[in-house]
Amino acid sequence: MVTKKDINIYFSTKKGQILLADSLDILRSEKTSSVDLIMTSPPFGLVRKKEYGNVDADEYVEWFKLFAKEFRRVLKDTGSFVLDIGGAWNKGVPTRHLYHFKLLIMLCEECNFHLAQDFYWWNPSKLPTPAEWVTVRRIRVKDAINCVWWLSATPWPKASNRRVLQPYSDSMRVLLKNGYRAKKRPSGHDISEKFQINNGAAIPPNLLAIPNTESNSHYIKYCTDNGLRVHPARYPAELPEYFIRMLTDKGDKVVDPFAGSCVTGEVCERLDRKWLCIDMCEEYLNGAIGRFDKSNDEPKPDSETYYKIPRPGILWNGTTYDPLPKDGGASRPNSKKNK
Repeated sequence: MVTKKDINIYFSTKKGQILLADSLDILRSEKTSSVDLIMTSPPFGLVRKKEYGNVDADEYVEWFKLFAKEFRRVLKDTGSFVLDIGGAWNKGVPTRHLYHFKLLIMLCEECNFHLAQDFYWWNPSKLPTPAEWVTVRRIRVKDAINCVWWLSATPWPKASNRRVLQPYSDSMRVLLKNGYRAKKRPSGHDISEKFQINNGAAIPPNLLAIPNTESNSHYIKYCTDNGLRVHPARYPAELPEYFIRMLTDKGDKVVDPFAGSCVTGEVCERLDRKWLCIDMCEEYLNGAIGRFDKSNDEPKPDSETYYKIPRPGILWNGTTYDPLPKDGGASRPNSKKNK
């Protein structure tokens, strides 16, 4: 077991620490039932290797199981484990790998987590990938969703959606202004008079629309000014902030065992939570320190209130389409002919 003497504290504040270490070793030294929230985005299980050291999708579940057992042990009964996990495509064919669904089943059936709720992070700024299937052969739509599994030690983790309310939509404001006749819908749902009470804000859905467009943040500037490498797979701060606000109180302990550039720690520092960020790559932790050096003001976030998804049929006008490829897109189209 790792002792305090063996731990490499890479950076610290009054509220938290960055550790240059194997998170499995650190977790094994943590007390049982001592953590309020594990918030993390580990290297995804990809078929193609990335520079930040992802595990092959076929081996991912077994690799993650060792971490999951320690997550379950250190988590308080009132605590939560939130996992941002992207999917993968099978090599050479336009079909999806199932590793992240197998991971969820393992976490619940073998490690005794409860699935409190499944969330889906939609990145409106995501490029149309994978290009071969989306922009070349045109047989799939762009992959712009990450699964975010909210897991808990018991069915009753502490939580409040009042912490993450959203502004009312235009249609809801019209309804509140003009009133609504209480009635039962054809679906059987009974819309009572309580539906038109103005509570000041709306309960959000489990679809999180957060663009990942960081380009001029203090972190990026710090890395650029100091000749440091920017971590290539960062999640936007609004993602961990959503769950840190909803699932923890001030002073609670939040751990990110795959910290990367320590976005989780930066959010916890700002929201007055205790935090622990662990990563094995010193190169990325060099830049992570810049998140806690606030000598310059952080650029203001995008002022857009809503990111809207067009309804599917918005361009369905007539039926004059080219015939569907009989081979399902197995043969690449002739680029000259397409032009």
